[in-house]
Amino acid sequence: MLTLIAVACISRSWAPTADFVVSPNGDDNAAGTAKRPFRTLEKARDAVRVFRSAHPEINRSIVVLLKSGTYELAQPFKLAPEDSGTASSPTVYVGDHAVLSGGRQIRGFQTDSHGWWKITLPEVREGSWRFAQLFVNGQRRYRPRFPKQGYYNFSAELPPSEAAKGHGYDRFAYRQGDVNPNWSNLSDIEVLCFHIWDMSRMRIGAVDPSATMVTTTGPTGYDAGWANFPKGNRYIVENVREGLSDPGEWYLDNKTGELTYIPLPGEKPESAQVVAPKIPRLLEIDGDWRAKKYVENVNFRGISFSNCNWTLGPQGRFFPQAEVDLSAAIHAEGWRNSTMVDCQVSHTGEYGIEMGAGCRQVSVERCKLSDLGAGGVKIGETNIHDDEQDAAQDITVRYSDIAHNGRLHPAAIGVWIGQSPHINITNNRIHDLYYTGVSVGWTWGYSKSQAHDNLIAFNDIYDIGQGVLSDMGGIYTLGVQPGTTLMGNRIHDVDSFSYGGWGIYPDEGSSNELIEDNLIYRTKSGGFHQHYGQGNIVRNNIFAFAREAEIIRTRAEDHLSFTFEHNIVYWKNAPLLGSNWSGNNYKLDNNLYWRTDGKPVDFAGMTLAAWQAKGQDAHSLIADPLFANPEKDDFTLRRASPAFKIGFNAFVPTQRDRTGEIGSPTPNTQPPAFPTLSSVH
Repeated sequence: MLTLIAVACISRSWAPTADFVVSPNGDDNAAGTAKRPFRTLEKARDAVRVFRSAHPEINRSIVVLLKSGTYELAQPFKLAPEDSGTASSPTVYVGDHAVLSGGRQIRGFQTDSHGWWKITLPEVREGSWRFAQLFVNGQRRYRPRFPKQGYYNFSAELPPSEAAKGHGYDRFAYRQGDVNPNWSNLSDIEVLCFHIWDMSRMRIGAVDPSATMVTTTGPTGYDAGWANFPKGNRYIVENVREGLSDPGEWYLDNKTGELTYIPLPGEKPESAQVVAPKIPRLLEIDGDWRAKKYVENVNFRGISFSNCNWTLGPQGRFFPQAEVDLSAAIHAEGWRNSTMVDCQVSHTGEYGIEMGAGCRQVSVERCKLSDLGAGGVKIGETNIHDDEQDAAQDITVRYSDIAHNGRLHPAAIGVWIGQSPHINITNNRIHDLYYTGVSVGWTWGYSKSQAHDNLIAFNDIYDIGQGVLSDMGGIYTLGVQPGTTLMGNRIHDVDSFSYGGWGIYPDEGSSNELIEDNLIYRTKSGGFHQHYGQGNIVRNNIFAFAREAEIIRTRAEDHLSFTFEHNIVYWKNAPLLGSNWSGNNYKLDNNLYWRTDGKPVDFAGMTLAAWQAKGQDAHSLIADPLFANPEKDDFTLRRASPAFKIGFNAFVPTQRDRTGEIGSPTPNTQPPAFPTLSSVH
């Protein structure tokens, strides 16, 4: 007879009964009970299979309890269609302070005369283990780099080598002294090359000191200006043994296997928890979506996923946008009718969670994703399926905290949605990224797109860009997207390196979107920028305190680009309208404009009267909206505000639907991996 074990206070107030119990100190030859738990998740999974086969009539949840502790995985935990539950009897994996780790705790450090910790790892020396991340007491530590702060700059633009022609760029010129051909383990040194909206990570193949030229082991892969190494572009040289000097830095000598760590004040080798990642994925949900065999009704609750490996390949790495070729700690295909609630994903080398083809009716709720090598959540793919039903869709991510992303791959996205419809990203906190917060769509221009009817609503998106990359937005969209709505989001502190630090950014072909009730402020390049698109509606938003311009339009086309109405625009020391306002294929009306520095308001060089004569803003006002305290981020409107005269709804952007609970954010106690513009060398 199966024993049911009561589990109290596993996750919030939910107290299930456990059918099978797993413990890091268990035994797979045991019974899987509270007193005699299994040791591995695989054993529990197989026990669930056997039990379901023997009891097909069961009409309640089957619960697998993971007892407190760290489970060091030798391989990802895998689920297949035969592990499915049913709508009335889902399988639920519940964690009681359980951590699934892809890393190994390193013990046995010796202290040298400098106080540095050292240990030799045989698996590294033998070539069976490589890692590029290290976590000490739950915090990421960084490898030594040059320069110590800021960036180096390419001194000239060089043509690619003969071998690389047509395949991208593999040469750059450095300033005398910035690169040393005598550095140790030269082939293990990585060069982080910042382009425009992306960064390539290359390996040094050869250094020619007479020409001050580096040739990388492989090309960037794209013969385009946005993939080259022009004069003035920034770069960092990382994993340089000779740069090992500061507390918190570490170096792994792959030839000898010696790991060296310089401790921070107060850290002791006998008590510190030092973890190096070993496997890249922790959970694989492998539904066979092509055969319509899915993994269904399998839920996860209160489990932590941590310490995932990623290492640079021999030819280096470059991807043209958003780093979406990278995988994730949790990878799913063909996963349906399932939930992930109150879970954590941290210390990864790639994305946190990805849901690919065949995923449907999956909800990620109250989860916390932090300290990620790439981005937070990837939904869908870059390709268009012949049958849209095979695309990831009906996915929800809500009440979650997605933070401190891009620690290895700064061009990654907080939440990326590819060719997928019916995705809901709501009530999340997305912050501390070096590129875009939420990206929707993967079609450039007006050709076919499967991204439609997506909802991005009531999210707090902030500290985006941080002066590292360019051409980004708090929310970024691509392609024709009928039914897509961006509403009720609070977006602020978006700062690009050069151009393109926008709040909401409908890029190439973005069409048929509704953008309303958003509060956007303190952006570098503008609150709203439409590159080109058709039929977008921008209404009832607040745009404030952009540094370069507030509203930007780039391409004039022979159709109506967008309608901009019932918005409040509030700014100082910058133009109202930026870039290209030629033609008249846009409609602005019933807006409230106010410039706080007392200078005249002009509309692309025109007075309001001339602008109105052109057919724009016929019913708009220039007046102080009477915000409560905008300098302190309080954009509440007073009762006497003239905003009511233009039909502005004063309450939607500030009184937000916060009925759920967001996971507590993790303080960013470490400096960013990629310095901001203020510290450029």
